[in-house]
Amino acid sequence: MAKNSQLAALNEIGQSVWYDNLSKDVLNSGQLAQYIEQAVSGLTSNPTIFDKSISGSALYDDEMKKFAKQGATAAQICEELMIQDVGQAADLLLPVYKSSNGGDGYASIEVSPLLARETKSTIEEARRLWSKLNRPNIMIKVPATTEGIPAIKQLLTDGLNVNVTLIFSDQVYREVAGAYIEALEARAKNNQPIDRISSVASFFVSRVDAICEKKLDQISASKNLSAAQRKEFEGKVGIANCKVAYASFRELFDGARFQPRKAKGARVQRPLWASTGTKNPAFSPVLYVEELAGRDTVNTMPPQTLEALLKQANITPKLHDGLPGARKLVADLNALGVDFDAALVELQTQGVELFAQSYNSLLQSVENKRKQFA
Repeated sequence: MAKNSQLAALNEIGQSVWYDNLSKDVLNSGQLAQYIEQAVSGLTSNPTIFDKSISGSALYDDEMKKFAKQGATAAQICEELMIQDVGQAADLLLPVYKSSNGGDGYASIEVSPLLARETKSTIEEARRLWSKLNRPNIMIKVPATTEGIPAIKQLLTDGLNVNVTLIFSDQVYREVAGAYIEALEARAKNNQPIDRISSVASFFVSRVDAICEKKLDQISASKNLSAAQRKEFEGKVGIANCKVAYASFRELFDGARFQPRKAKGARVQRPLWASTGTKNPAFSPVLYVEELAGRDTVNTMPPQTLEALLKQANITPKLHDGLPGARKLVADLNALGVDFDAALVELQTQGVELFAQSYNSLLQSVENKRKQFA
């Protein structure tokens, strides 16, 4: 299968496209292999996706029966099923990893969302998952909570690849990037290699627009906002937020502090645009793809977004332009009475809770089947 022209255009700019979906069906049908042939170069997943794929089908029943008869708990069964799928995806992506000299070709697995507020337990589980998967092109997903950031720093210092997730604000992004640079510095100080470590900082997009639309709804009556005033913000705040973060990325990784690490072969920690499926039906399905195309970045796309991109998109490096306008848009939003920083904190809190709910739902579904099969 030939390389897709839209994916090729993004690659030419310097952006990788990853697939935000994983199930046994995606693997066994050859769908992921076909996407890789078309230039998809990585894969992410999360508890919500696993909940749908494992509990929503009978595809995993044979494995569940086997583990249940061995006396495994629901949590142990979930982990084994996730490890099987992520390991298989990583094997499919290994040629990409090798051909890019470790620059791409990663499959991500997430530590339990129930550990998002526990630093020590996150470190322990991440190390265990890394050891069990035992592949160079695995990334361990850890949320950028207050408790997660020191865990991220330690894991990177250990030499693990880390996908830092649930980032919404520029302030948190800077803390995440700082943890990455500090981890490389610690390894360099101990004469440990730094040229094979890879990390991405996953910045969520569409959820920012969704919460801002909600906040604008709440203040519309008291502020007498017109439709035209509202339209100034619709589908634009999430993009503006990413442009501000990208400016921080360039400042930090083009700056003097990172240069000694770069000279030793260290990679930049690429911003990864997540949650790039449009939630508002009035928006183009590739809105966030087109607006966030830029150098040294990743866009991880849910199925509908990737399929829309494969058909048609206008790909130019728009991410590199419009920073003053992005900063003004955020300032204007605050001036209207939307506390943007507070909204971003709220989004991270919600994200942690939603992933935990999905994980608990998954555990319950597996437990129900485990009882049938034991």
